[in-house]
Amino acid sequence: MTTPSRPSSIGNAERKQRLDDLRHAMPASRVDAVLITPGSNMRYFFGEAFYESERLVSILITADRTTFICPKFEESAIRAKFPMASEMAFWEEHESPFTLVASLLTEQGCQRCAIDPECSYGHAARLVDALGQLDEPIASDSAAALIAPLRATKSQQEIDLMIAAMQLTLSVHQTIFEWIKPGMKASEVIAEIDRLHRAGGADGGNSFCAVQFGEATSHPHGVPGDPTLQDGELILIDTGCTIDGYNSDITRTYALSKLDSGTEKLWHIEKQAQQAAFDAAAIGTPCEAVDQAARDVLIRHGLGPDYDLPGLPHRTGHGIGLDIHEGPYLVKGDRTPLAEGMCFSNEPMIVVPGRFGIRLEDHFYMTESGPQWFTEPQQDLYRPFGQGMARHAAG
Repeated sequence: MTTPSRPSSIGNAERKQRLDDLRHAMPASRVDAVLITPGSNMRYFFGEAFYESERLVSILITADRTTFICPKFEESAIRAKFPMASEMAFWEEHESPFTLVASLLTEQGCQRCAIDPECSYGHAARLVDALGQLDEPIASDSAAALIAPLRATKSQQEIDLMIAAMQLTLSVHQTIFEWIKPGMKASEVIAEIDRLHRAGGADGGNSFCAVQFGEATSHPHGVPGDPTLQDGELILIDTGCTIDGYNSDITRTYALSKLDSGTEKLWHIEKQAQQAAFDAAAIGTPCEAVDQAARDVLIRHGLGPDYDLPGLPHRTGHGIGLDIHEGPYLVKGDRTPLAEGMCFSNEPMIVVPGRFGIRLEDHFYMTESGPQWFTEPQQDLYRPFGQGMARHAAG
């Protein structure tokens, strides 16, 4: 298995620029403060996600101040995770952190606070209640419209980290293809994929892994159980990992022995749909047009339309970065124009209910001249990783 070199982590300069960009966007939205809570947005701006519990930990960003808020007894943990936490505000166990946030906003003359869209409903509701009880209530809103555009376009460093993660996962896929055989349980394959991701230098093992055989491939995200691979079954493996928090996500669908011509035909239609989506991706093109390009291929072959089966039961693709699924999306109704730095999955799956499913999933990132693949797409049902690697005489 090939282990890609690991790019350097996101540096302080890039994180500072992200905060500057957020602050520059706040006035136009009439927002005086943004409250970031544990999750991928915290990692995006500050390098660590911490964890969410019933005790509020958050970071308040205003025009000229960044205040880390946490229970007093967590001070040492916060300082260890966030060396930049020079300004901190604490609450004791008997005190309300939401009242503390409200008082900080009042002290800084804030009139509107945008709340991290990843904040749990329980925390958000209690904060909104605390803001509403002030003598001069502070308005609140979601920070999604401020944060999503920043995260949608990736820097070259972010793309490099995803390239490394994608290359590692593709190498794992190839190793599994050479190793897998009838009689193996799905759980055995998942365990081996996890071991290979760990050995290759991923942040941990699999960030997720779906291994499906035969009829189970017709269920886009699998079904419960631990099936055993039988001779002549289609194999679908969808897995990924993270490197410095950035995700990979690749699906391969192949067979170890000769299948019927109908299955082979649908595999090639799937391949055409994936290529059509890639070809439709151009700077300024609405995201939904990429989805439609894939569906148009299926419609020409009598599949669909829309989400009808046999056909494509879900969107063509999702954004990817610190979250494995993040906006914008290649789906009807998402009219976001494609822009340089955006990254997407390309996976227009074909499902034949009760029989099988075929999903080829690779990702591309947008450059000023058009889309670029993170990984080389699968070219053949029996030779998923190039010529001379079929497991049977595929003639």
